[in-house]
Amino acid sequence: MKKTVLLLLAVSISLLAEDGASIYTQKCQSCHGKNGEAAALNKALPIAGWDKAKTIEAMNGYKNGSRNTTGLGKIMTPKAQPLTDEQIGAVAEYISTLK
Repeated sequence: MKKTVLLLLAVSISLLAEDGASIYTQKCQSCHGKNGEAAALNKALPIAGWDKAKTIEAMNGYKNGSRNTTGLGKIMTPKAQPLTDEQIGAVAEYISTLK
């Protein structure tokens, strides 16, 4: 029973990481670069390796329209608004692994 639960947990974590990578590729990569290394539109700092909590805070700010750091809120808000809390968490986890 324990092995089954651990296996399901490992698979769930793996799927969450894949989902974060997929969302990043679809929504973030074009401006932030394949590995988060790009200064988006030559305004934002690279996001590679950002702490998960920092990314979640930033994404939630863009999602609710309260964040407009470097004047990119109008671009980021429509990208963040459709994301669920789980998807934001998955993307944040993925970004934290980028080097």
